[in-house]
Amino acid sequence: MLATQVRQKDSVFYFVAQPTDDLLDKVRFISRFYDEGETIVAEELEKADEVGQFIGRVERSDKAFQRLLSKPKVAAIKNFYETAVSQPPIPGTVLLFTPERLGFEPIGDFDNVGNLESPRGKYLIIDGQHRLAALHFYRKQNPDDAGTIHVPCVIFDGKSEDFATEMFVIINSTPTRINKSHLVDLYERVSWAAPDRKLAARVVEKLYSAGDSPLRYKINRLGGRSKQAKWILQAELFNEIHRWVAADWKQLEQRPQLHREAERIYDIVRDFLKAAAAVWGEGWGHPNYMITRPVTLKAMLRVCADLARADETPADGRVARWTQRLEPWTEQVRQFRSEGFYERFPAKGQVERTSRIHRELARIADIETGRPKSEAKRAAS
Repeated sequence: MLATQVRQKDSVFYFVAQPTDDLLDKVRFISRFYDEGETIVAEELEKADEVGQFIGRVERSDKAFQRLLSKPKVAAIKNFYETAVSQPPIPGTVLLFTPERLGFEPIGDFDNVGNLESPRGKYLIIDGQHRLAALHFYRKQNPDDAGTIHVPCVIFDGKSEDFATEMFVIINSTPTRINKSHLVDLYERVSWAAPDRKLAARVVEKLYSAGDSPLRYKINRLGGRSKQAKWILQAELFNEIHRWVAADWKQLEQRPQLHREAERIYDIVRDFLKAAAAVWGEGWGHPNYMITRPVTLKAMLRVCADLARADETPADGRVARWTQRLEPWTEQVRQFRSEGFYERFPAKGQVERTSRIHRELARIADIETGRPKSEAKRAAS
């Protein structure tokens, strides 16, 4: 299919105009929709399909998210399709997701226009289920007219489950839909959330609200009341903490009380950030430096996980001990000035830049990245 490739920062996605029949045959509905005398049955989801499970539960849970799939809404959209003549029936894009990496071949002299292959499986609908459900019912009664409609679609391919889930929550963030902060908040509050995600969410909540947290009110919860300057999005912070938890999960899940593990990890992060603040000096929190910007904070959290695996205990005196360990960072403050930062740390994107800074900071402080070999052997035994 003909597509336009769109690049925005580190993201690449595609814009296509899909004929009704082609599109409806390639999407899966994970919520039940109703029309007069007909129903779209929600597709049964595999347990391993975490994104689909998440969106399906959110769509069905008006108690948790004040969101109700309404028969009148679908009927109203279908009626608009029937009455719209000069106005386009579907002027806004439908957002689709596939975990498959789709091949793209530019055409002629164009770099961003070409042929995009279709996924082997079906698309997950990040935004537009109501519109496509109404189009399904409209096609049943008006197949010829429906066949003339091309639906504008944005396709995200080859992304992680966290990306798709976050996109869904961000898109559905109007006052009548889901608050963006629920992306992380839900992991702690609902019974069906994976335990590793619950654990990471508890740590993030502590980092936001605890009185002794260096990140207190510095986390953008996308709905929080604090008007102070924010350093990092809650979702970004969650992803880093979950990355840590997931790496150590085989050991963590054997421990009887996970809420205590959340306290332990919070204490580690708190002490590390206090030590980091001490060695960065004037650069910590300063708008002219990149030290407390997301790219560096995420890199430091990875160093924190590395250091904790090697030197977590004793907890007493840990801030002083780690301040001394991170002391070489003091000489690097000028390297993290905002001016010229991206030239000093060149990378293809933010993901690569975070990894590069992580390795560099660990090297300077003589901290081994990844799990120490001795610990890995113990874990395997």
